[in-house]
Amino acid sequence: MTEPVQRAVAELVRHIGIVMVGKREGVRLALIALLCGGHVLIEDVPGTGKTRLARALARSLACTFRRVQFTPDLLPSDVTGVSVFNQQTRTFEFQPGPVFTDVLLADEINRAAPRTQSALLEAMEERQVTVDGRSHRLSPTFFVIATQNPVEFEGTFPLPEAQLDRFFVRLHLGLPNREEELEFLRRRNPAEPDSMPDIEALPAVISTGAIQQLQALVERVAVGDDMRQYIVDLVRATRAHPDVVHGASVRGSLALYRAAQAYAAIDGRAYVRPDDIKAMAVPVLAHRMIMRPEVQLRAGRADSGIAGDARGDVGIIAGILARLRVPGGRA
Repeated sequence: MTEPVQRAVAELVRHIGIVMVGKREGVRLALIALLCGGHVLIEDVPGTGKTRLARALARSLACTFRRVQFTPDLLPSDVTGVSVFNQQTRTFEFQPGPVFTDVLLADEINRAAPRTQSALLEAMEERQVTVDGRSHRLSPTFFVIATQNPVEFEGTFPLPEAQLDRFFVRLHLGLPNREEELEFLRRRNPAEPDSMPDIEALPAVISTGAIQQLQALVERVAVGDDMRQYIVDLVRATRAHPDVVHGASVRGSLALYRAAQAYAAIDGRAYVRPDDIKAMAVPVLAHRMIMRPEVQLRAGRADSGIAGDARGDVGIIAGILARLRVPGGRA
């Protein structure tokens, strides 16, 4: 049952690897969000390949693709669309905005004003936009890949925690290691036999219909009662943690449930194991927590992406996983 999912993801990871060096885990996480009908926030310092990954993923899918460069002067209508008066028919006609696509790259989303951010995030949640009292449905496969730089504050509007909760997963790509950086430079040389092609020349390997079929297969992955209890106990533990003001919401529980299903399907299994839940806990839950101000000061920003900092959001999730009893095992 899950073999088509496993094959499709493996092919997409290999295909995107043509124009990306490393970042395989980031690609897998983005595909998990796609399989679950969620959206992705890619958050990292400049030069780590955020936009490149988003463009490569979008090009690999046989979907319509639009890109919006978010700036402080961007208006909500620039994203959702606007009604324009037609002088010939003397009626208002709706001109769709860039959200009317299959894959939308929202580049540097934290540079837009909160009003514009809210317009996009409402479309992400409702999968429709309302203009002049009329609702317009978006594509069934509407998929947002948003990027932001967490260490730049001038001219930015950080996403509120309630809006961060709308993103299915948050990714941190990180800088490449020495070997990956050398390989990247080598493949940028057109004289090399396996040189890196232009992203715009990258052909698609998955159709829109295939995406919906794969999503339906993921939904059929079995989740036992003990796994559901493990998910609920994990999410509730984030709410009771002394360093957390507000833990993950019920939306976080559902996201972790779906993400574990997708992770199991990619691994070729039709059932969820505790390791699937553990693997997805940080990318699904960490950005949904609000830490106490003094903890944020000690750990740096909660969204800094420093995975090794045991005092940050990642460390809190890791600590909870270490203490929580695993179904069929020990705490």
